[in-house]
Amino acid sequence: MTSLTKPIAIIAGAGPGTGASVARRFAKTYPVVLLARTPANLDPLVKKIEQDGGSAVGIPADVTNPESWTSTMDQIKKQFGSDLTVAAAIVNVASKFSRSSFLESGTEFLDSLESTARGGSHFAKAVLPFLLQEAKNRRGQYSPTLIFTGATAALKGGSGLGSFAMSKFAIRALSQSLAREFGPQGVHVAHAIIDGIIATEQTKGFKEEQPDSKIDPNWIAESYWFLHTQPRSAFTQELDLRPYNESW
Repeated sequence: MTSLTKPIAIIAGAGPGTGASVARRFAKTYPVVLLARTPANLDPLVKKIEQDGGSAVGIPADVTNPESWTSTMDQIKKQFGSDLTVAAAIVNVASKFSRSSFLESGTEFLDSLESTARGGSHFAKAVLPFLLQEAKNRRGQYSPTLIFTGATAALKGGSGLGSFAMSKFAIRALSQSLAREFGPQGVHVAHAIIDGIIATEQTKGFKEEQPDSKIDPNWIAESYWFLHTQPRSAFTQELDLRPYNESW
């Protein structure tokens, strides 16, 4: 068991791209716990963070399963001890994206809500007690922070994107409600609208003809760090990020 002198950060959805970048950024200051369904996504990231001098623990977890959360939090407490507090918790669980006619859609609505809305709700319920404890203890330099990764679909439902938009609207609404409930208790809750294609291995080949036309996940991570370091006198509840040439 690790003896903690400072709080930890937890990243749900620590796969390649945004999750990995956020994990590496927060690992510069905190021990990080990385959660993902696929263990293969965790091991290389944990190794990289430790090579860079940070501390990381990878735990395979299904954020949509409440029973899984009990086991996950037990593992985290076993690793870090009963005095555990959380400085930052980031929800980066991907929604299932598909474009189809509403009349032809099947279970996409429920599938998207399951991964995003239900997963985000379970994650928030699991970590908020530890964020509140950090707000009381203030072992870290900054206010404890809960960040939800969102998308443009949280603001407008596009044609053929009903299931995706529904889930993103839901997570935005949740973030607003939690900000109003827990902000006065010292927990900074924020929602980030990621408006554009993120530069990852999966998106290679898209928009390559124009430089800087995709969002660098490392700069998403820096924006999340900026949110985390804001003082209580100036919390941002929502920000949006997009490439300079994105139509919006």
